[in-house]
Amino acid sequence: MIRVGVFGATGYTGLEVIRRLRHHTAVELTFATSETYAGQNLSRAYPVGWDVPLVPSADAPLDAVDAVFCCLPHAASMPSVIRAREAGARVIDLSADFRLRDAATYQRWYGVTHAAPHLLEDAVYGIPEINRNAVRQTDILANPGCYPTSVILGLYPLLKTNLLAENTPIIADSKSGVSGAGRKPSLKTHFVEVNENLSPYNIGRAHRHLAEMEQAVERWGHTSAPVIFSPHLVPISRGMLSTIYVSLNQNITEEAVLSLYGSVFAASPMVRILPAGELASFAHTRRTDTAVISVTVVRPRQLIVCASIDNLGKGAAGQAVQNFNVMFGLDETESLYF
Repeated sequence: MIRVGVFGATGYTGLEVIRRLRHHTAVELTFATSETYAGQNLSRAYPVGWDVPLVPSADAPLDAVDAVFCCLPHAASMPSVIRAREAGARVIDLSADFRLRDAATYQRWYGVTHAAPHLLEDAVYGIPEINRNAVRQTDILANPGCYPTSVILGLYPLLKTNLLAENTPIIADSKSGVSGAGRKPSLKTHFVEVNENLSPYNIGRAHRHLAEMEQAVERWGHTSAPVIFSPHLVPISRGMLSTIYVSLNQNITEEAVLSLYGSVFAASPMVRILPAGELASFAHTRRTDTAVISVTVVRPRQLIVCASIDNLGKGAAGQAVQNFNVMFGLDETESLYF
């Protein structure tokens, strides 16, 4: 059995990671941490029908685990990642702390000096459909953000084949359920503010996930195409839909583009490409760990790509467990939800 610990067990992503690990045939859950609920069981924090003892992070027995999931906010995750690596445990980090390859870029977007810049070179940005071999070999996995996961997966076949027009903006209009903001309440996630409302936020060049998207476009597309990103909060608990508008450098037919997407993701069990005439929606992926993508040809050189994921599933905990499976040479779909 692979011995696993979870930091930040009482956040939404921590709970979802544990929910999957409970059914994992190769995992023994060794510890779960919470500062607020330390000394109590997980059922005190959530109305679940199963119990997991919670300990403070300082008491986590890192010498007794093979891997840890860090489900902590940005900046707060770094000390736990450093300790886990020093103890020899492999790390799957769900914060933003190891997603950006440059410490100065991280500081510019997050306003925090990176505490472990020496680990950034070792960290692998983990979208297994794109870089499965690198995920398999790494000891520190940076689990992508939910918005970037939907946008990058939606773009990847076009990036891979160099089909995007140079210097023409990629426009990503994305909607997320409220759980994407985390469990800690704020005015903008208050029920009265969210209910019966649709709110853009951090548009322009304000949302931190934009840095991940631009890094991925440059890395996997070798293109200077700028990204225009507009996130929106919708009055649902969970789910994500990104509608992406792109221009191409050559003509393409609907048959050809669907064939391209199908071939690129042919070996990817957690990605489904919809046939012509069907459009991805929240309902396709709610409470699953899959991504569902549709592609519409507007003109021979213009496409609209719709990419749906569950922000807590493929956008967070599901992808983290998928990466864990790949890292340890297990069935990639073990304990995931379809």
